[in-house]
Amino acid sequence: MASCALIGAVTGFFFCRWYNDNRRPNFTEKYVLFVRPETSVQTVIDSLVSGAGAQRPRSLERCFEEENLAACMKPGRYVIEPSFTSIYVARMLTRGWQTPGNMTLSGTIRTKARLAQKIAAQMMADSASIAQALDSAEFLQPYGFTPENVFAMILPDTYQMYWTASVREIFDRLKKEYDAFWTQERLDKAKAQKLNQMQVSVLASIVSGETLKSFEYPRIAGVYLNRYRKGMRLQADPTVAFCFNYDPDRILKKHLKVDPPDNTYKYAGLPPAPINVPPKACLEAVLSPENHKYLYFCASPDFDGTHRFAVTYSEHQKNARAFQRELTRRRSQK
Repeated sequence: MASCALIGAVTGFFFCRWYNDNRRPNFTEKYVLFVRPETSVQTVIDSLVSGAGAQRPRSLERCFEEENLAACMKPGRYVIEPSFTSIYVARMLTRGWQTPGNMTLSGTIRTKARLAQKIAAQMMADSASIAQALDSAEFLQPYGFTPENVFAMILPDTYQMYWTASVREIFDRLKKEYDAFWTQERLDKAKAQKLNQMQVSVLASIVSGETLKSFEYPRIAGVYLNRYRKGMRLQADPTVAFCFNYDPDRILKKHLKVDPPDNTYKYAGLPPAPINVPPKACLEAVLSPENHKYLYFCASPDFDGTHRFAVTYSEHQKNARAFQRELTRRRSQK
């Protein structure tokens, strides 16, 4: 009888352990676990305890050992659900059952360094590798872009991909979105404006640099298209700021003499490449600009981020003097 009781107790013990490992959910919180190549098994366990609320760490240890996680763990972004068992998570990590995530490019992106940082903050790839790709003519050649004009290929949007995507896979995804954006309808609109795809991107980047008010995009695009068609120099401050890597807070007369071809105060026509990564709304504004006769604009004296537009230079000077007076008044009150 004693031996039967012992056998029953041992059997019950192992059944209980098997049940805890294979059938009983072990987590209390939904959690996103990121595993890098250098991540240790103990780090994973600690993360699951603190982040996913793992209730039985020993169950995790047993299942991880059973699945040889130390040798077989695959990097990835893993979504842990409260209903998951220890053995299921162990198999997720050894088989690479990761969940795609979103990489979002938004906000002001004026430099390659900033673009590389934004991508690296959301992907496993490091910013140095991404920056190197952005500056590599050989890497960009298959996409039809160069280090000088690569901003044209980048469209601010939300991209779904695996966190472990390589730099090449990331750029493949970006190029796929670029190709999808340029539908025949948009190509026809560009042709109607007598612009090619690169010129649309260049002008859109200037519009983006001029205002944060999206409702002004079509009007400002119309101003620059009017000047461009008349053979006038665009005289766009953002192009000068680009020449100085966006270092000056304000563009002064001394900055206007800088020599690079991006300086639209010195050189007629469009710059050779985009000066930032323009949002899609700016591209659409260039493709469908507001129809008007404005040739000038300047900041509004209301200091609300909007602009005042003018058809004649004398009217523009009047607007500029109004802004300068208000600026002087505000400074005197400080």
